[in-house]
Amino acid sequence: MSALELVSSWPVQTAAVVVVDAKGVRDRHGPDVALPWASVTKLLTALTVLVAVDRGDVLLDEAAGPEGATVRHLLAHTSGVAFDDDSLLSAPGRKRIYSNRGFELLADFVLTRTGGTFAELMTESVLRPLGMGGTRLEGSPAAGAVGPVSDLALLGQELLDPSLVPDLMPEATTVQYPGVSGVLPGFGRQDPNDWGLGFELRDGKSPHWTGGRNSPRTFGHFGRSGTFLWVDPDAGLALACLTNRDFGEWAAEVWPALSDAVLAEQAA
Repeated sequence: MSALELVSSWPVQTAAVVVVDAKGVRDRHGPDVALPWASVTKLLTALTVLVAVDRGDVLLDEAAGPEGATVRHLLAHTSGVAFDDDSLLSAPGRKRIYSNRGFELLADFVLTRTGGTFAELMTESVLRPLGMGGTRLEGSPAAGAVGPVSDLALLGQELLDPSLVPDLMPEATTVQYPGVSGVLPGFGRQDPNDWGLGFELRDGKSPHWTGGRNSPRTFGHFGRSGTFLWVDPDAGLALACLTNRDFGEWAAEVWPALSDAVLAEQAA
């Protein structure tokens, strides 16, 4: 039995999972239908912003968002902006405050340099170059992407072997503002709560939505709609998952088990 067949026992109506390496699909299970990505959208938005940085449209350390904050702060969830409004809960750089609003401010700032809409910019910068033709941004740059698991797997393949911003990816997947603590949504306070430039870093976090077999260098994101993408550079694998059930205790239980089973199977 394939490790991915564990998904058949999950308490969900629809679930689709794909394992990829840098060359392509290793294994897959479930229907390839478009589903909401929720906060996994932030991976697309981060890449869109990094493409703008690579082109010189914006700079990582220029002012953006609340006073004293920069593009880097917004990407790394250290701007001090609250989760879903413009309230300031901290001075920039002091706390890891996970913020949808921060990513919306980030997208708005980039558009002052590029023009158009952020959906258009994401399509031109990321979706079209990666062949992700089934994915679109329908709402907030923090959580509005909708697409099939095959497209999410293409994103995982890109992150294993970067082509869009290869020179920026090492920095993007390195801890920004080391030692900063904060709450990882769904998993409680983490000290430190390590994050890169839009990419959540596993490091030594516990509890966590990835598996115990995942290396500390694993990075990615999960979403409230029951979705995730992790990329483990040490294993040379990425695991993409979309479901139609919101994140909850069920996901915190079965996602790590699936991740461990996939890593064990692929290693064998």
